[in-house]
Amino acid sequence: MTPTAGPAQGDHRATYREVLAEPRFRLLFSTRTVAITADALRITTFSVLVFSSTGSALLSAVAFGIGFIPQLFGSLLLGSLADRLPPRALITGGYALTCATALLLAVVRMPVAASLGVVALVSLATPVFHGASSRLVAQSLKGDAYVLGRSLSNIASAGAQVFGLALGGAAVAALGPRRALAVSAVLYLGCALAIRLRLPRLRAGENGGTPGSTGCDGGADGGGDSGADGGAVRASLRGAGLLLRDRTVRRLMVAQWLPVAFVAGAEGLIVAYAGERGFAPGRYAVLMGCLPVGMLVGDLLVGRFLRPRNRERLVVPLVALAGLPLLGFAAEPGVGVSSCLLLLSGLGYAYGLGLQRPFLDALPEDGQGQAFGLIGSGSMTLQGVGPVCLGAVAAAGTGTGGAIALAGGAVVLTAGWIRTWHPRTSPAPSPAPSPSPAAH
Repeated sequence: MTPTAGPAQGDHRATYREVLAEPRFRLLFSTRTVAITADALRITTFSVLVFSSTGSALLSAVAFGIGFIPQLFGSLLLGSLADRLPPRALITGGYALTCATALLLAVVRMPVAASLGVVALVSLATPVFHGASSRLVAQSLKGDAYVLGRSLSNIASAGAQVFGLALGGAAVAALGPRRALAVSAVLYLGCALAIRLRLPRLRAGENGGTPGSTGCDGGADGGGDSGADGGAVRASLRGAGLLLRDRTVRRLMVAQWLPVAFVAGAEGLIVAYAGERGFAPGRYAVLMGCLPVGMLVGDLLVGRFLRPRNRERLVVPLVALAGLPLLGFAAEPGVGVSSCLLLLSGLGYAYGLGLQRPFLDALPEDGQGQAFGLIGSGSMTLQGVGPVCLGAVAAAGTGTGGAIALAGGAVVLTAGWIRTWHPRTSPAPSPAPSPSPAAH
């Protein structure tokens, strides 16, 4: 199975059809979309289960976010495994592990503290198999096809989250929370089987393993770096340190983390804002749906109709677009205006597409899996921390409208910071390798 052909650099504009024609990406994309649906189903159902057992809104909120924050620690301590272990076994094992977790929560009546601990422990491994999957995508899609692949993943992710939330509500109502958790386990199992049966065993070096690793699947697809076990944590910490010490990589990571974290913090206050303003019951759901709809439309428009260099030129304006509408919440608008503001803010999320190619170009080839795991886990962690921080700001006296506006201001300031260093476009490709080092 060969990667998608086509220019790896330059201003060539790929198409979604070209991206979906790549079999390996199609498999990884479809299984990840199903897994995101299962994630949304499992997270919401587990939160309902904890609330029904304890009656505590705080513990229910902890159950909702317990799988997010530990991911950063997992990436720092175990992230190098995404580059050192056979990808098919790693991705299959990740889906099998989440399947077992959902099934355990569904079948075994554990104390709440124990069930929270299980979810937190398993989430430590999430960046590893997500990093391995993202690495395979980067190897399968070249140039603008990779950026459009990320665009498709973002669109599918937004849709899968909405569908998973709806499925969770229906499943809990029809089956109860424990049986609904079993439904998510079945979805994870389907993903694990699809990867195990359809993702080919990679030849030596095809998975781009780190120097000294086996770089191939063994006869049982379970082999790996025989010397990696004792040094996995040291290698992960060393690899994360090398990535974060590189100024270009560090800036591009932070640029992808901060706007999303601030907007997620604002999103976490929507329910409270609707309550403070006395909106009709259920209106908060309309408001919460506007951000993902805006994200979907923005990714589709920017990914489909703009050339690569134009996407990169629009990074700063799109970041500003994600923040500016939120400033309007300082005036505490009604449902209609609030919906429009959130929809506009969601459109700005497409700024990330303009950072994908520069980020990939800045990564060392033998650390891509860890880098993808680190950026994903960092984003998830900050999205979990953002609502807590803004909730504290709102409670301190600013009110929810004021706190949402502060989040918007922080996004605009982030756009200004990115403007100070982000080039308008990636450097023009050279016809031959240049002996001079790349500038950071």
